[in-house]
Amino acid sequence: MAHILIIEDEKDMAQGLKDNLKYEGFQVSVAYDGKTGLESALQKSPDLIILDIMLPSMSGFDVCRKLRSEHIMTPVIMLTARGQEIDKVLGLELGADDYITKPFSVRELLARIHAILRRISVNNEKSGEKVQKIGKLMVDFSRYSASDKKGEVALTHKEVEILKFFLKHSGETVSRDLLIEKIWGIDVYPTTRTVDNHILKLRKKIEPDPSHPQHILTVHGIGYKYLP
Repeated sequence: MAHILIIEDEKDMAQGLKDNLKYEGFQVSVAYDGKTGLESALQKSPDLIILDIMLPSMSGFDVCRKLRSEHIMTPVIMLTARGQEIDKVLGLELGADDYITKPFSVRELLARIHAILRRISVNNEKSGEKVQKIGKLMVDFSRYSASDKKGEVALTHKEVEILKFFLKHSGETVSRDLLIEKIWGIDVYPTTRTVDNHILKLRKKIEPDPSHPQHILTVHGIGYKYLP
């Protein structure tokens, strides 16, 4: 039974989401402000977090940023009432896995939750490689962790998923659109800029010389190619 943490300050909405998720068979915890939500995420290790952006004491952006800085790779679905493109882009770049704009239907949220949990389950089953050397990193796919000669290196959930996909398609040219579809999902609609920013950050972590990449190569006008 997957455990979902809801971080939402609108108590009626939070209770409604909790009731619906429990009806679907999930274990559910609720926090009504950012600071309490962050503490719950760190202590309870949920399988997925539903995170509102506008929260008392600590914004959803800050909660997501702090989780990723602590190497907590739990999938995050962000809730936004604004519907502004900059909020969605910033959330994805901070490491959120999906976003949904208020008002939304519970059915749509459930579909996104199931899609993320299913994608993670499938990727974990396929990642029989577990620990792999990628550039200057040793990546443990079972723990979503990495290290180099100096010690632990923080990787976001999305960065690990991108590396998994590159390993599976080693030597192939992979388009940005395909990465968006397979890593973010067709309902999220991140921009190609989001993809490029993730690749830029990955190169800084795995390449001996990020300005002259040897492993994640740009295929101009199309996307990228991974070389072991």
